[in-house]
Amino acid sequence: MKAIVLAGGKGTRLRPYTTVLPKPLMPIGDMPILEIMLRQMKHAGVDEVILTVGHLAELMRAFFKDGKQFGLKIGYSYEEKPLGTAGPLSLIGSLEDTFLVSNGDVLTTLDLAALVRYHRESGAAATIAMHARQVKVDLGVLEFNPDYQLTGYIEKPTYHFHVSMGIYVFEPRVLSFIPQNEYLDFPDLVLKLIAAGEKVVGYPFDGYWQDLGRQDDYEQAVIEFEQMRAQILPDSPEQEPE
Repeated sequence: MKAIVLAGGKGTRLRPYTTVLPKPLMPIGDMPILEIMLRQMKHAGVDEVILTVGHLAELMRAFFKDGKQFGLKIGYSYEEKPLGTAGPLSLIGSLEDTFLVSNGDVLTTLDLAALVRYHRESGAAATIAMHARQVKVDLGVLEFNPDYQLTGYIEKPTYHFHVSMGIYVFEPRVLSFIPQNEYLDFPDLVLKLIAAGEKVVGYPFDGYWQDLGRQDDYEQAVIEFEQMRAQILPDSPEQEPE
């Protein structure tokens, strides 16, 4: 099975670290975050990975090489201009079967093999791994009609959402909805699929998930990886104490 890892972003919210280091090379414990993901993909049955690269691409290639050290075949797809999150898929050929797509900065205990099975059993064109989130508003929220007449007043509400984990499974026909070498983000792709009558499903996951978009998220992930190493990398030997 093939997997695409989106690793070409500039990681602006993690500056100054990402000024000289691609975000997928940010260390979590004794390895980069992307190495953790590659090991998880190998465990799930992935045998080939394409890294979409742009920012500091030469460092990515120097570290991951051809993937033999991970038991994978790794190739690279270069973005000459920013193409968003979905646009880079238009540059990748030979996607003739179900394939996995992931952001390059996700730390999770998600069972990728279970996600793929769920996708195939659903008959969907696309499956999005999703996680429950709560957002508490520490203010009084006013509800009103178009004439600004109040219809409700909610004191410090908590809103519940399911959010994308940045991990997807796609069928090859999804590629026909992505224009060649043009900017496109995943939300726009999903809306195009729905409008065309394609089946898009969510895969609910309530285990551990951390996106490394911000500095405090990254620092928290470093701590939590050490606490949860056996769950995140079940095939990896425990790190010896210093």
